[in-house]
Amino acid sequence: MLSPTARGSVLFVDSHCHLDCIDLADFEGSFDRLIQHSIDSGIEQMLCVAIDLDSYPNMLVLVQDYPQIAVSVGVHPMADPATAFDAEQLKTLARHPKVVALGETGLDYYYHKGDTRAQQDRFRSHIQIANELNKPIIVHTRDAGEDTLEILRSENAEKCGGVIHCFTETMEFADKALELGFMISFSGITTFKNAAVLREVACHVPDENLLIETDSPYLAPLPHRGKQNRPAWVRHVAETLAEVRHTSVEHIAQITRDNYFRLFGRHS
Repeated sequence: MLSPTARGSVLFVDSHCHLDCIDLADFEGSFDRLIQHSIDSGIEQMLCVAIDLDSYPNMLVLVQDYPQIAVSVGVHPMADPATAFDAEQLKTLARHPKVVALGETGLDYYYHKGDTRAQQDRFRSHIQIANELNKPIIVHTRDAGEDTLEILRSENAEKCGGVIHCFTETMEFADKALELGFMISFSGITTFKNAAVLREVACHVPDENLLIETDSPYLAPLPHRGKQNRPAWVRHVAETLAEVRHTSVEHIAQITRDNYFRLFGRHS
């Protein structure tokens, strides 16, 4: 039985992490130790995000007994376009009570500059299923802002709602996503020295649309850049946002927790 965080400490949520991808060598080979380290660091809840349907069953088995962890199910836009995509299978998996969102899904043209139809079709399917099941979507977008917004609008994604995760887009994109009622989630990238423009965007996202994440094991924030990321380090994202938004870490922790539970619900 994992021990709860000491009462009175600041509590955070990590709204996007890939716990099944973390090398447990940093935690003596123990997944329990990873989660206990997160709890001891003030992490109240974590959302473990799927990237494909093949690895999803093992991910679910790994985390299913931890009340501190919810899951999503979906296919990452960078998945091999030649791999068969079964929308009915996705819908069936998404009905599981521990699944709180569809994704991560979306568009990534940074690496895939050729035929983007498979990405777009999968993205549309995720939104359609999210609308049907009334669960939010987790959106990945890179070098594809215009198409991402077009698909969100045309598929009525404002009905299911969701989050633009690991945000790196412009203020103009953020404004259009906010018009659809989406949340904007900031990662460790906001702490990087060359991310001044992103920090400026982070200043203008309304409190009620703000989330924080690690995207563990990727994108470790300063002062840990270059290391394997972990949920405990979401605190550094909160500290950076507190600094640029001229508020307290406690305030950032509170509003992002409130937003997380409002979007994804409380789970156990």
